[in-house]
Amino acid sequence: MEEQDISAPETPLEACPRWLCFSFENPLRLLIHNPVKMLGPYVKKGWTVMDVGPGMGIFTIPLARMVGKNGRAIAVDIQQSMLDGVQNYARRAKVEDRVEFHLSKPGELGVSGPVDFTLAFWMVHEVRDRARFLAQIAAATRPGGMLYLIEPKLHVKKGNFDDSIAMAGAAGFEVSKRPKVAISYAALLQKKA
Repeated sequence: MEEQDISAPETPLEACPRWLCFSFENPLRLLIHNPVKMLGPYVKKGWTVMDVGPGMGIFTIPLARMVGKNGRAIAVDIQQSMLDGVQNYARRAKVEDRVEFHLSKPGELGVSGPVDFTLAFWMVHEVRDRARFLAQIAAATRPGGMLYLIEPKLHVKKGNFDDSIAMAGAAGFEVSKRPKVAISYAALLQKKA
């Protein structure tokens, strides 16, 4: 594995490589993390939603369907190969017209918004400067908009997840709900008005 410069705060800790996504983004995963059940109660037609670190699009495509033809889903990643995979999936699912593909730079989200809902599923632990990252999501989120933060219990300690929640709070979010998500820590946060 290539050595990374950990001195630069914008350097990701370890972005998930595209080849690894095939191991956990499969039909069996949909039984454990059903996108419609997990996200449907929080997403409305016509909204702008953002999926940060979308992997192969397991949540991006259902989000695009949920927001409908007048909404849009933004897939944001620092790896073009990930976005290419999501674009292929969106094309096959016939929702490519409502999905925007945004290549970010490490440390720079680069989405101005306004966004109604952001999903950060199993990826915040990969970000070197979580406080800055969460502040950038807050800046792109409309007042009252939501951030659904979910981290894997397999990689992330509870204290680390709680630190991320505190950082999101400092950025202007407050915890609205603590939904149960299989093998994960989860919090639905709302941006203060």
